[in-house]
Amino acid sequence: MRVHIATDHAGLELSAHLVRHLTANGHEVIDHGPTAYDPEDDYPAFCIRAALAVVADQAAGTQALGIVLGGSGNGEQIAANKVKGVRAALAWNLDTARLAREHNDANVVALGGRQHSLEEATELVDAFLAEPFSDAERHVRRIGKIATYETTGEIVD
Repeated sequence: MRVHIATDHAGLELSAHLVRHLTANGHEVIDHGPTAYDPEDDYPAFCIRAALAVVADQAAGTQALGIVLGGSGNGEQIAANKVKGVRAALAWNLDTARLAREHNDANVVALGGRQHSLEEATELVDAFLAEPFSDAERHVRRIGKIATYETTGEIVD
């Protein structure tokens, strides 16, 4: 699987660890930055580029998911979710990581680098990447309603 990853200074150590871990486990990892520590960097551009790449890969038929990291993961999730076609979920335990994929078909996971140890964060990412979407009708229907609003502005009951 291709994995797009982005961070800011607060998640840089975790990002480097995850790039090594995921590559060693056979994933093709594309790092959208930053490449060096800068305590004044801004996460939106990095996260938006990663999210755009996930959507482009998926549209082209490439199996791809994304990871966005920061201190809490909140801002990074918000930035990624501004990209049409992205469903970014903040994972803080194994259940939320798995359910993001199983129920919401999330294509980007957000994590807080200051919220988890490297081991915990690695487990969350591995769980997210491994979990398939359930394809249950109710989840497909709900995701469809979100997509309708995203593309047309229409709220479907």
